[in-house]
Amino acid sequence: MNKVEFLNALQTAHAEWEAVLAQVGEARMTEPGVVGHWSVKDTIAHVAWFEREMVEVLRARALVGSDLWDLTQDQRNAAIFEQNRNRSLRNVLAEAQQVFLQLVELVQALDDQDLNDPSRLANMPADWSPWKIIAGNSFEHYRAHASDLRQWLDKQSQA
Repeated sequence: MNKVEFLNALQTAHAEWEAVLAQVGEARMTEPGVVGHWSVKDTIAHVAWFEREMVEVLRARALVGSDLWDLTQDQRNAAIFEQNRNRSLRNVLAEAQQVFLQLVELVQALDDQDLNDPSRLANMPADWSPWKIIAGNSFEHYRAHASDLRQWLDKQSQA
């Protein structure tokens, strides 16, 4: 994957994510039941957490991160939910936008080799691909949860 392709995928998926969020509207973003008991706000905070982790990886140029990575996926997701459940919608939305802009800025500073060569990031296993790790925690993550939001919207329109 080259940087231009990666940035295009990131920005396209983010625009699609934002379009789905616009369909929901801020007034409905705190309703529970979108993904399990999560609201749209909770889902945004969840996605932003993973993206923020990628920002830290790129800043450090190393596979670093929260201790939450040591937990199972379900435990990690529950911890992220608990960390964010009492935050305001405005705060979550502002942070998500800020983290996305930071990620774009950091990706723009990379070269193609940085995205493809695991030795460019300290502590990254030799059989991992940096761009795949970043994609899985950003634009692929948007797409997965945008699908959840669309399904929820469809159910709401049928009710």
